[in-house]
Formats: sequence, structure tokens, C-alpha cells
Amino acid sequence: MTDISLDTLTSSTAPARRDIGLRKRYAAERRFRLYGVLAIAVGLAFLAIMLGSIVTKGYTAFWQTTVTLPISFDEKIIDPDNKRATDPDVLITANYPKLAENALIEKLGIDPKDRATVRKLKGFLSEGSRVQLRAIVAADPSVIGTTRNVDILAAANMDSAYKGQIDLSVPESRRKVSDQQVEWMNKLEAEGAMSEHFNTGLFSFGASSRPESSGLGVAIIGSFFMMGIVLLLALPIGVAASIYLEEFAKKNRFTDLIEVNINNLAAVPSIVFGLLGLAVFINFLGLPRSASFVGGLVLTLMTLPTIIIATRAALAAVPPSIRSAALGLGASKMQMVFQHVLPLAAPGILTGTIIGLARALGETAPLLLIGMVAFVADYPKTPFDPATALPVQIYMWANEAERAFVERMSGAIIILLVFLMAMNIVAIVLRRRFERRW
Repeated sequence: MTDISLDTLTSSTAPARRDIGLRKRYAAERRFRLYGVLAIAVGLAFLAIMLGSIVTKGYTAFWQTTVTLPISFDEKIIDPDNKRATDPDVLITANYPKLAENALIEKLGIDPKDRATVRKLKGFLSEGSRVQLRAIVAADPSVIGTTRNVDILAAANMDSAYKGQIDLSVPESRRKVSDQQVEWMNKLEAEGAMSEHFNTGLFSFGASSRPESSGLGVAIIGSFFMMGIVLLLALPIGVAASIYLEEFAKKNRFTDLIEVNINNLAAVPSIVFGLLGLAVFINFLGLPRSASFVGGLVLTLMTLPTIIIATRAALAAVPPSIRSAALGLGASKMQMVFQHVLPLAAPGILTGTIIGLARALGETAPLLLIGMVAFVADYPKTPFDPATALPVQIYMWANEAERAFVERMSGAIIILLVFLMAMNIVAIVLRRRFERRW
């Protein structure tokens, strides 16, 4: 028998061991890729569920049910004593809902003397008809004594019933819409007098206790004021601080301490900034509560660390050769920074600023602490007037008991998400358009 040496065995088994090890590494790599794909799939699934839930509940908020009625602007109801020439308040205090009720009674062919049936009309039309008809008369008093077709908002329950959000197959005692009201709704729909229109009021109305006449007008203006204040304050202060720390400050323990604190501030919960704003801006400085100016100051404090960190990263990404070339050609350090380094870092600065603004736009907790949950029905004319913000308005609607506010809340979330997506898309476009590769 031929003897087999140890070297021969080793040389013959080594390739087999290498193949086994190689297969194990490939198998581990495949498992890791599979885990990554599964993680992404789970994340996308939860995102799809969340967005699907919001969209299915909120897309109907962009449509509002209205009833087209021939409103007779009866002078006996609006100004029975003909005092409007000497007392303009007569046009403000008139019983405008009575005009809408009379028109609906005539449209449905109801006997006005049948008080039991007339009482069932309560809750069919929105109480917001008072404001709607009063605005028509205030804009053109000559309509008094004439008849005009006006699209009157349906009440919240009728709006939900018309959209199919109320199960009409359940007993009448278990729903907020009576059989008689359903019959009238079907009759008006068949005649083309009841239909859905795009809900412009969602973007223009202020706060209201009635869902059908509630809107985001005040919240949108308040958010606009706050974002303007954040942009005007946080951008120059954040960029200036970043330039000093990155280009001019000496590297020592003091600057290291500042850098650590800035990084820590970026991770501080937003509600802490709300407590700071309440203590400093409202209790100490006496600034008005619920004002967009105070909200802008609080969000500026919260956004500054994000902008500083992003700006410093953008400045550090500029190659040192740019600085050396500028200084070598005789430029001062100030000229080197503002004429060479800063323009090259601008895309990163803009991206960080927009991301910081997007984060500030979605914040709720700090605004709650400074009182921006006030019931504000009138548009703020200045940043010092009472206002609210989009995320706060969503929070307020989420706490309402009426079901119709859930629809409004989901619609507001969709609008907020659209704003946030638009801001992030702008940041990506700016980054790709102006980014330079070294």
C-alpha cells in the first residue's frame, strides 16, 4: 500500500475548505441582502398602510355637499323697519338662516304651517348660512328684495350621509340622520339641487364649532408667518455662526464645548423649546400668547442647531485647495470665505435650511405650550395677531367629538404632507442642480 504524506493530504483538502468557506460567505451575503429587502418591504408596507388610511379618510374633505336654493332676500326679514340707512348693524343682526329655511321649505313643497315637519328641517342646512348670506348682502345691499340662487352648505351629518359615510341601513334611532331627511336628500339629488363641489372653504375658512364651515385659512396664514420668521432669523444667524466656527474660530476647548452643545441641542425634544419660549418670550418679555411671532421665535431656536450643523458640513466639504488658491492669489480671509468658499457651499446650506424648515413646519408640541391652540376665527393680519398653525389645527380637530372632524383632520394631514414633500423635493432638486463633485 502506498503511503500518503501529510503534505499531500493538506494540499488536497485545502481547496475544499476554501470552497466551503466561500460558499458560507456567499450564503451570509445573500441572507444579509434578504434581510435588507425584508426591512425595506416592511417599512414600505407600514408607510403604505399609514398613507392609505389617511387618504381614504381624508380625500372626501376636499369635496363639500351644497344645496342650491332660490334665496329670496325678503326685506321683511332682513330690514323690516327700513333702518339700514341709519343703522348699518341691522344688516349684520338679521335672521339670515330664516331666509335659507324658507327657501328650503318652498323647494321641498312643505306646508309652512306644518310645524312638526318644519322642525325636522333643523340640521339639514349648515348654520354657517348666516355668514354666507350676510356676506352677500354686505357686498351688495341691492340684492334685498330680489331672489338669487345660492349654494348653501349642507350640515355636517347630511354631508356625511350624502357621501355615504353614514350607514343608512341601520335603524333610524341609531343614526343622526332621520328617514325624512334621507327622503328629502334623495329628492333634492334627483332634482339636481344637491351635489358635491370642490371644498374651497377647507383652505379659506377659519375655526368653527361646525365641521362643514371649518377650514385651515387661519392655520395656513399662521404657518406662513412663522416660517417667514424662522427663515429671516435662523438662516443668517445659523450661517454666520457656522462660518465663524468653521473658518475663523481657533480650535480649543471652548469651541469644542460649543460644538458639543450645538450637537446636543439638535437632539433636544421640541417640547423643551416650547417651555423655553413660554418662560422667556411670554412670561419674561411679555409677548402676546398665540401669536405667530412667538411661534416663529420658538421654532427658530429649534431650527438653529440643524442649520448650523448642515452649514458646517457644507463648508467642510469644500476642498482646502480652494482656500489655498484664493489666499495664494492675494485674497484676504474674509474675501476667501465669502467669495469662494460660501458660494460653493450654498447648495448644502440651502438643503439644510429647507430640511430644518420642513421639520419646524410639522412641529406641534412647542406651539401648544405657547398657547397657539386658541380658537381663532379671524385671519391674522400681522405676526402679532392670534393665530394657529397647520399641525396644531390637526391636533385640535383630532380632539373634537364629532365624526365629521375626522374627515377634516385627515384632509389637513394630506395638505401638510404635500407641503412637507414639496419642501423636501425642492431641497433634493437644489442639491442635484448646484452640487459639484471634486
